[in-house]
Amino acid sequence: MIISNFKDNLTFSTIELDVGLKAALAKSRSDLIAELTASQLKGRGGAGFPTGVKWNLAAAAQADVKYVICNADEGEPGTFKDRVLLSDFADLTFEGMTIGGYAIGSKIGIVYLRGEYTYIRPHLDAVLAARRARGLLGKNILGKQGFDFDIDIRMGSGAYVCGEETALIESLEGHRGEPRNRPPFPVDTGFNKMPSVVNNVETFACVASILAKGSAWFKALGTARSAGFKLLSVSGDCKKPGIYEIQLGLSVAKMLAVVGGEDAKAVQIGGASGTCVPRSEFQRTIAFEDVSTGGSVIVFGPDRDMLEVTKNFMEFFVEESCGQCTPCRDGNPKLLGGIELLEQGRCSMRYLNELLALGETMQIASKCGLGQSAPNAFLSIVKHFKGELMGRTHGVH
Repeated sequence: MIISNFKDNLTFSTIELDVGLKAALAKSRSDLIAELTASQLKGRGGAGFPTGVKWNLAAAAQADVKYVICNADEGEPGTFKDRVLLSDFADLTFEGMTIGGYAIGSKIGIVYLRGEYTYIRPHLDAVLAARRARGLLGKNILGKQGFDFDIDIRMGSGAYVCGEETALIESLEGHRGEPRNRPPFPVDTGFNKMPSVVNNVETFACVASILAKGSAWFKALGTARSAGFKLLSVSGDCKKPGIYEIQLGLSVAKMLAVVGGEDAKAVQIGGASGTCVPRSEFQRTIAFEDVSTGGSVIVFGPDRDMLEVTKNFMEFFVEESCGQCTPCRDGNPKLLGGIELLEQGRCSMRYLNELLALGETMQIASKCGLGQSAPNAFLSIVKHFKGELMGRTHGVH
């Protein structure tokens, strides 16, 4: 299943609003989480952690105050689907957050909105006000005695690292956005040291859809290990860029056929922190068990300079590293320096191999997902396009 007409045909547009919330409130908290677990929904932000497991851990935590946090800090290069979800399907996301509040025993929801999305804020405030007027937020929601829940919006400050959940929580608390040591995890020690569930915009919209249509419906889509559908933000060298919905398990080749990118030499899946898939591997599938993505798909045409692509990504990570841990703080500039040597034709094969070893060390030793994934594009592009990158070397061994 591929849906190319976003507003008319997206699955989210077929979900009747608040049916999922009503269904959730008719269940016990444990049965609700069991339904979500049975759907096999995994977080749509890229990490793919099982949503039901996360919510169950937060529900089991003992605390007087808990939080449901929506990560709307959509900062991954090439990703723009959450922006459109918030513009066109904010109700579904807020409904999913409300279901999360009931599931874990929280009264407070927070949307951490990307600083560049300030223009969406008035629309989101209006949607929240309308939901309060309809009894969908506030006290005794839909007549459920004792279930009080409301949502506040907080603005981010434009830092890429705040897409990482613990750095996001640090920012919410008014601190510099830096990842925390884990454990403890947010589900037991999160915002204000209280149990907190952090999921992204698309995940909460999926939750509302699953409760509206049932876990069996969702689980029947996708693959055995990657249930459901996924939104992709497709950009780059293709005829029809935009937002697409796929069932997980779709091959890269079939996706390219729909977006008009059949002549691509490579596709970057997962943004700057993702994986570069060359033409020889276009049979690979977009799924958690193969090529996972938070939603970014960047198509590179046959004339695209892959060294230039690599440099662009590494400049981004040098700029966005929080500087807290040595592997990321010092490793990214080293990789960028190697790319500049490649541009000048002065990088030997021996030094390139040392850079590859450095990238692999960063994947293991960096403190958070930013540092661990920062070398991904460099490593995969060198692996598949070493001849193109080393073609500029002039007598260096």
